Amino acid sequence: MSAYDYHRLTLARIPAPHQALAAHLRGAGVDVVGQFAPQLGWANNEAAVLVLAPADAAPTLLAGGPIEGGEAERLAPTLRPADGDRPEAGGIYVHRWFEVDAGAADEFVELSGQGWRRFEAQFATNIFGLFRAAPTVADAAARIERLLLITRYADHGVWEASRDPTTEAMQIFQRRAQLTRRSWAASTLLVASGG
Repeated sequence: MSAYDYHRLTLARIPAPHQALAAHLRGAGVDVVGQFAPQLGWANNEAAVLVLAPADAAPTLLAGGPIEGGEAERLAPTLRPADGDRPEAGGIYVHRWFEVDAGAADEFVELSGQGWRRFEAQFATNIFGLFRAAPTVADAAARIERLLLITRYADHGVWEASRDPTTEAMQIFQRRAQLTRRSWAASTLLVASGG
């Protein structure tokens, strides 16, 4: 199973920074799974980049070109994505982080899988991936595990409609919410990699 590095980057104040980042990444020698530009929840000079990574190496922060700074985290896929999966063009991608009680991640993942079948059947959505973040010293001290969910919605209207608490999927997700200490999200657009 593949390992991933998730880069949260700050970009230079230049014209078209996200296109400049895409051009930079094409020459950086990394296997970019997805580059995401902010819509809601992040500053306009922030970006996220998900890359395939060697499982036996520590994350290496992307640098150079329009990148002014950032951080990288090692992620392990859970139920999704499968090896070779790539985000599809169009729609919006919501990146949602969860902090769950230590030892609760397996149940969280199981509940997610149960809810996704109903969720994707009812709404114009696709769960691209649910990842576990490599534990940090701070995670151990706080007795938490962190997960990142990346979901494609046709648009923000679909996201809003999918919050309906009466749906079967949301009832399953309510059980998942009981395991969650904290969560936060941002909506993004997938940036075309070009050629």
